[in-house]
Amino acid sequence: MAKAGGTSGGGGKKSLKRKAAAQEPQEATVVAGDAATENGVPPPKAAAFPPGFSISEIKNKQRRHLMFTRWKQQQRKEKLAAKKKLKKERDALGDKAPPKPVPKTIDNQRVYDETTVDPNDEEVAYDEATDEFSSYFNRQTSPKILITTSDRPHGRTVRLCEQLSTVIPDSHVYYRRGLALKKIIPQCISRDFTDLIVINEDRKVPNGLILCHLPNGPTAHFKMSSVRLRKEIKRRGKDPTEHVPEIILNNFTTRLGHSIGRMFASLFPHNPQFIGRQVATFHNQRDYIFFRFHRYIFKSEKKVGIQELGPRFTLKLRSLQKGTFDSKYGEYEWVHKPREMDTSRRKFHL
Repeated sequence: MAKAGGTSGGGGKKSLKRKAAAQEPQEATVVAGDAATENGVPPPKAAAFPPGFSISEIKNKQRRHLMFTRWKQQQRKEKLAAKKKLKKERDALGDKAPPKPVPKTIDNQRVYDETTVDPNDEEVAYDEATDEFSSYFNRQTSPKILITTSDRPHGRTVRLCEQLSTVIPDSHVYYRRGLALKKIIPQCISRDFTDLIVINEDRKVPNGLILCHLPNGPTAHFKMSSVRLRKEIKRRGKDPTEHVPEIILNNFTTRLGHSIGRMFASLFPHNPQFIGRQVATFHNQRDYIFFRFHRYIFKSEKKVGIQELGPRFTLKLRSLQKGTFDSKYGEYEWVHKPREMDTSRRKFHL
């Protein structure tokens, strides 16, 4: 019996070896097919995926990755074929073809804001005629700007202030010298300054901007990022001239956005000198304000060339305070609260 059992056990091992030997060529062909796919050579037969097939059910990581790349290739081919078919149909229809669908983006899927400004709203027109910037827009005052920094600024922040003074006409750079902002503001008012700009820094990098309109406010606090000085901009133009630039305010649609846009507009004089061909742009996109400074030239009646002069930076509004700067007892008109306000990616405030 023991002999028979030993024979049967040996026969079982031999049968397992035969099965393994029979499976080796199949596995070798699979590995060869995987290598051919990785090398960029398509397999001889395209992978056919049944309707209920799920790649995540494959336990082997390499096999799962291979099947996923094949599935992506198949999806890409189907999308390209559908695109070509649609183009042929549009070419055949000619002028009778339906208009192209507008692609969905976060910007055009924006959640409607009740404070969106209507240009014909009488209430908005009255508020703008009586707000803190009315004297500027009525051309009763001309802007005079003071630019300063935080205490003990480093070279990068100082250079940014100096370059900003060449962008904003009639602006003056003064060093802080340890004075508190509450002491600086009365001195600015006594010397007829209309706005105060303070650039803060952290670890030798500019990271914040305070814009205070004088003498009655408001005061806006921004987070600053992506700062690029003139030397860091590729293919930049020559240094700007002393001509008064034009200003572009783009996409400030809500009541809060209008207030911020009017603050930026009041930094520049009323009459731009078009001979200088310089333009300062404040572009709001998804509550990020991008600042750019360009020089343009008309190449023909339809073509315009632009050249960036610098500097450039990005601002994100943190708070808007009524009156001049007062961190302890100031009354805040708007404060950014990320956990409460950033619940939806399609909700914007400016």
